[in-house]
Parts: sequence; structure tokens; C-alpha cells
Amino acid sequence: MIEWRDEGAVLAARPLGETSVILDVFTPTMGRHTGVVRGGTSRKHAPVLQPGAQVSVAWKARLNEHLGTFTIEPVRSRAAQAMGDRLALAGLNAVCALLSAVLPEREAHGALYTQTISLLDLLGQSEVWPLAYLRWEQNLLEEMGFGMDLSACAVRGVNEDLAFVSPKSGRAVSREAAGDWADRLLLLPPVLAGKGDATASEIVKALATTGFFVEKRLMRAMGDRPVPAARQRLLDVIARQGD
Repeated sequence: MIEWRDEGAVLAARPLGETSVILDVFTPTMGRHTGVVRGGTSRKHAPVLQPGAQVSVAWKARLNEHLGTFTIEPVRSRAAQAMGDRLALAGLNAVCALLSAVLPEREAHGALYTQTISLLDLLGQSEVWPLAYLRWEQNLLEEMGFGMDLSACAVRGVNEDLAFVSPKSGRAVSREAAGDWADRLLLLPPVLAGKGDATASEIVKALATTGFFVEKRLMRAMGDRPVPAARQRLLDVIARQGD
């Protein structure tokens, strides 16, 4: 019998039969891991198995390659932050949906886990959450091997007047170096490089650029899956903040 224990964040739960669920959790040492929770639809377990909730998990299986079963204990619920808060709910769903879609199963990503928990802890703080999400999405791309280099112009090496991002290399390009190629490049809003005002409209522009790499690089590497619709719903909510 193989067993391990860890703490993790619930990403998704789907029914299995009449009373059980298949649970997806993200843990710091075991990565994204799946298992069955017996009685997961019960009144005791169902409120605990909500996306974003932190849980203590014990996994057990006869062989490592088996699906296995989880024993779950609650650590922290985030239902209160998301309840009645459109931004928090949209953000929670987007984070969990993206992680479910892109994280390789059973591959540890300890730094990303820490960043994810920090982001989820900010749910309900609408003034800082959109910017925190942008940084998290940049970190997600970096962790998955598709990060951007915005430190200097890819063509001239300067770090002034950086206005675009190359869709091929993910590197910054200055306005002067872009020239007639500007319409083929992605925008580099200052907030994406850690500068300027973090207004809702600027963050949405920045997320349009990161979204290109999420869709064309990250999701394509996952078998050309579609970007989870929850991400666009989050962008729509952030955009409305600036109205």
C-alpha cells in the first residue's frame, strides 16, 4: 500500500456514482493529484470540496499508478470571500480552472503553489486582486516554461521606451525598433513590466498580452486545448471595474 499526506488547494470535484467524487487538488510536494473521496457528496464533505478551499489530504492506493482514494480534512474555506463578490468568484474560478487545465499530474511546483495560496488569500480585496492576478498569471507562464523577458529590447538591447512584446520570442521590443512591424507585435502596457498605473483598463490590456501566450503557447502545449472560459469571465469583470 502506498500512502502520502499533504496540504493542498481544491481545484475541481466531479461526481462518481451516487455518493463519491473524483477530486483534483494542487499540493506543494505532490503537484496536481487526483483521487476518489468516498461519500464526497454528503453534507459533511460537499461544503469542504469547493474550488479554492485548502484541505489536509491523505492519499492511499495499492499501486502508485492507481487513482487511489483521498481522506480529506478542512483547513480553510474561501466560500465567504467569494460569496456575493463577483470579482472574487470570477477570480477563484479562473485560477482553479487554469491550474486544472495546465498543471501536469503528479509534478511538484512548490513555488507556484505558494504564489497561488497567496493570491487566493487576497480574494475579496478588490483593489489589489486584479494586479495580483496579473502577476500570478505571469508566474504561471514562467513556471510552465513560457515566460516573457521584458528586461530589454530584443533588437537593440536598450531598456527604454519598451512598447511591444514579440509573439514569437516573448521578449520586449522598443517603439523605435518595432518600426513598420508594430502592428504584428503584442502591446506591452507599463503595468506588465511592473511600471505605471495599475488601473483596471491597463490590467486588462496586460492580460490580453499574457492571454496570447496562455492560448498560443501554454494551452497548445497541453494538446491544443481551449483556454478555460472562466478566464475570459474574469477579464470581463475586471474590465467592468474600470467603467
